[in-house]
Amino acid sequence: MGVMWNILLVVQLLAALAMVGLVLLQHGKGADMGAAFGSGSAGSLFGASGGANVLSRTTAVLATVFFLCTLALAYFGNLRTEPGGQSVLAAPVAAQAAPASAPSSGAVQQIPLQ
Repeated sequence: MGVMWNILLVVQLLAALAMVGLVLLQHGKGADMGAAFGSGSAGSLFGASGGANVLSRTTAVLATVFFLCTLALAYFGNLRTEPGGQSVLAAPVAAQAAPASAPSSGAVQQIPLQ
């Protein structure tokens, strides 16, 4: 299971980095406004509007891969059991025990200063 865990981590990391790169390559909705006034940003590698389909579809595929890897890592993370492992939220037994000498109900307990 350790090999599968590592493979999922690598695939998730690569999908996340590629998705960030693809999002940064895409131009926003306001970029077409600049092309209307002659800034020349309409000419791109895929033509005036062909790149939007390719980049957005690739981003959607990478997002799906990322979410599937996240779900698989969460599933396999819950299956991993380590000896003596408990939840992070589980309090130690010693901390839950009541103090040996409880003060009386009306007495004020003083804490010594060091």
